[in-house]
Amino acid sequence: MIVVVMGVSGAGKTTIGRGLAERLGAAFVEGDDLHPAANVEKMRRGQPLTDEDRAPWLADLARLARDLGQGDRDVVLACSALKQSYRDILAAADPGRVRFVYLQAAPDLIRARMKARTGHFMPASLLESQFADLEEPQAALVIDAAERSEQILDEIEAELARQGLLEMADKHVK
Repeated sequence: MIVVVMGVSGAGKTTIGRGLAERLGAAFVEGDDLHPAANVEKMRRGQPLTDEDRAPWLADLARLARDLGQGDRDVVLACSALKQSYRDILAAADPGRVRFVYLQAAPDLIRARMKARTGHFMPASLLESQFADLEEPQAALVIDAAERSEQILDEIEAELARQGLLEMADKHVK
């Protein structure tokens, strides 16, 4: 299974993705780490990425997720995946094995988180463009990003188990 933890910048994709990967014994991929230098520089300057900027990056993420997921290995990918067309590219990495978890949050919560964090190339000034690009997914587990991390992880695991994708006996769901 490939789980894409998605949402706008500051929703908690990295925290939840790492935690889920640890719980599942899965490989973890931080999508932001794979942005080309030109994309990172563009965002640092406060310029939103275009679909053309994102296309090669998304193709690389899909390829990496597919490669890491060979042999039924689980993969967790943290990626904004804001538009349906982006999710389609990621889902094509391994049709039938990709699941989306959408960390949904109000702009005020995200703005506060982004202003409080340090060391990330994505400035809070790009938040509006993130919400403008966001096409809320129709086929995803929707989670309130304001919840505690442990609660979010428990909800994700419970839903994956409900779908028959996890053996709950060996998992951390309480």
